[in-house]
Amino acid sequence: MTFSTRQDALDIQNEMPWDARDVPQTLYRMLRETAEAFPNRPAISYQLFSGASDPAVTLSWKQFHDQVCQAANLFRSLKVGEKDVVAFVLPNCLETAVAMVGGMVAGIANPINPLLEPEQIGAILRETDARVVVTLKSFPKTDIAQKLAEAVRHAPHVHTVLEIDLNRYLSPPKSWIVPLIRPRNAGNHHADVKDFSKEMAKHKTALTFADAAGDRVAAYFHTGGTTGMPKVAQHRYSGMVYNGWIGHRLLFTEEDSIMCPLPLFHVFACHVILMAMMKSGAHGVFPTPAGYRGEGVFDNFWKLCERWKTSFVITVPTATSALMQRKVDADISTVKNAFSGSAPMPLELFKRFEAATGMAVIEGYGLTEATCLVSCNPPEGEKKVGSVGVPFPYTDVRIYTTDKDGQPVEAAVDEGGEICISNPGVYAGHTYTDETKNADLYHFGSYLRTGDLGRIDGEGYLWITGRAKDLIIRGGHNIDPADIEEALMAHSQVAMAGAIGQPDAHAGEIPCAYVELIDGGEVTGEALVEHCRVHVHERAAVPKFIEVLPELPKTAVGKVFKPDLRKRAITRVYNAELEKEGIDARVVEVVDSPKRGLVARLEKTGEVDEARVAEVLGRFVRPWEWA
Repeated sequence: MTFSTRQDALDIQNEMPWDARDVPQTLYRMLRETAEAFPNRPAISYQLFSGASDPAVTLSWKQFHDQVCQAANLFRSLKVGEKDVVAFVLPNCLETAVAMVGGMVAGIANPINPLLEPEQIGAILRETDARVVVTLKSFPKTDIAQKLAEAVRHAPHVHTVLEIDLNRYLSPPKSWIVPLIRPRNAGNHHADVKDFSKEMAKHKTALTFADAAGDRVAAYFHTGGTTGMPKVAQHRYSGMVYNGWIGHRLLFTEEDSIMCPLPLFHVFACHVILMAMMKSGAHGVFPTPAGYRGEGVFDNFWKLCERWKTSFVITVPTATSALMQRKVDADISTVKNAFSGSAPMPLELFKRFEAATGMAVIEGYGLTEATCLVSCNPPEGEKKVGSVGVPFPYTDVRIYTTDKDGQPVEAAVDEGGEICISNPGVYAGHTYTDETKNADLYHFGSYLRTGDLGRIDGEGYLWITGRAKDLIIRGGHNIDPADIEEALMAHSQVAMAGAIGQPDAHAGEIPCAYVELIDGGEVTGEALVEHCRVHVHERAAVPKFIEVLPELPKTAVGKVFKPDLRKRAITRVYNAELEKEGIDARVVEVVDSPKRGLVARLEKTGEVDEARVAEVLGRFVRPWEWA
């Protein structure tokens, strides 16, 4: 059963309490039930290269179950108990899915973004007290092994590194060449290094230990990794099973084929997609180690959908934008829907994608701290572009403001405030591993404060209007502006700095910064960008634009007032885009709307094709209107 309205979701919820639902109590039981129901159906497919006729490897549900058991048994042999951590610094491959689920069955799995720098990976390994790390064996065109070797040197409790060799996906003569050109790891570390596949093959295909008695913490996901001590969220079986149940009840069956070029180290691919596959028996396809970033994936994407008879595409706005630069050059008649998350999709992109593909775009909302899923636009109902749809069954979303005494008060319909969530994925009181970070994180003990600002309209649709948190979200990746500001403040001529996200048609937003110089300072914005290339430790966080202002806008207590900087950035970016396109209109002001967030207001400076303006500015997430 799908749902068309908020009332449909409530009707499903009102069938019975969540605790009365006949759902598995552990992840292993969920996998076992599906493997027993559909042993020979395809579970997961993977291809190293992106071509529609390139070799691929598929595991059936029985094979996936058996290999997960082998991986879990391997981890237990390495003294990983239910409270011990196995970290994963991996791109996508079959072994990634096998090892991560095996880690969740045996202990606590901790996926880490392999694009992070070694010091950030090392900080997460220390924060989670990881004992075993599964990573990639040194391989051409990737430096994951080298970065991991450096990170492990700074993680003293890691005693074993298990390596996965992608060479097994190659055939001669390429498979003969890789050992000859394989890069060497960057130095030595204290941990034992073993071959993951060889070690796993030593173990039985059924669990050799008792499955967990019930619910427990089984995964740690870091929320950004752009600071020295990242926040690490705790995920229980109950939250993962809830995500799987939603996917099965509302979206997928065992007949579905899901194209998912997103990284398994992220909650979207892991919890929303992999868990739904494990509950429903759907078939997941993961093309190339880097997913959408993989060579040729965008060029071959539609042919891949034809090859795998895809019924459901998993995407994000940045990927959708890139796909719309290619023709639909294959038969994609099997594809029913595209599920999009991580950031709002610009209106014009939404329209172009649906028109070009014939798919229905379903925008959703989730976050790491809630074990992901919160809401989506109803698959069979009205899709309000710009909203993130209606809350799923058993997810209670409230908008809270504060009264004159600073106490939380529930907002009225269409009134803006902070989005707060209670559902089976919220681990109330214990969201983060660091208990100090859980202080003031909940209203009334159970409603997680997301830091996102929004409103709920009269039909129960949730709209995100801004962020109380100061994060920059670049293509779904969180960037802490404090890192940029600290790097700029290290410059001898900078007195004060403010970093924000400026609108970007491809990534949603990208980092930019504004600075105030000391008396007599003469450094230029261009020179400060080069300074940041050296002193900002994450490449994605390096500002693309820095402007020197005579004085930064400030609050009454002297803090940088970032809303004014955001208005300035929207004006600059939108006007530059209008000028580039030869459109005689300009942004004259940016206003703060309680319902829509920051809205650019335009005036015409000549004859204007309003449809053309809508097309150009529709590439961006931030709304606009005529003054």
